[in-house]
Amino acid sequence: MASKRRSTTAADAPETTAKRQTWLILIYRVPTEPTRHRAAVWRRLRNLGAVYLQNSVAAMPRTADSERAMRALRNEIVEKMDGKAFLLTSSALAGESDMVAIVNAARDDEYEEILDKCRDFHRELSKEVATEHFTYGELEENEEDLNKLLGWFQKVRARDSLGSSKAVTVEQALVGCSTALEEFAARVYAAEDES
Repeated sequence: MASKRRSTTAADAPETTAKRQTWLILIYRVPTEPTRHRAAVWRRLRNLGAVYLQNSVAAMPRTADSERAMRALRNEIVEKMDGKAFLLTSSALAGESDMVAIVNAARDDEYEEILDKCRDFHRELSKEVATEHFTYGELEENEEDLNKLLGWFQKVRARDSLGSSKAVTVEQALVGCSTALEEFAARVYAAEDES
């Protein structure tokens, strides 16, 4: 009697990667009141770069910094919010590429917000040039805006441990903003020299 062999497809094969990612998984529950506790946890997790796998279950790549921050958050949930929280480390048996894609998509969304602000920055400078509003006040305001964008980028970049593809695009956009600001500054200085 011939045995039936099931053919193995790529979907059936275990995922293999050169280096398996270790994940931090926070499972928590906080009391429904006051609602500010839930909002605080959500905000902290978002600022850390964690993504929600489902309600009250968040994951992020494990690094020394992320582990320290997640331990502190877990402690805060238990000690100050009268909640329950479990912090686990894990590696994916299957679906690792999906996890990476979810985390990178979250970073891409953040990078896209920065790109939107870069476009706004260019529009603002173009408006000032069109109206020939070459003042030190405008220059200072635009320098502050650029510094905020650079700071925001550094925060997102710090939590982008998996290397989102949009990081390079944002870096290039910020270089473009810096160049545009330098050109605007030259016009401000020229306007001052003419007066």
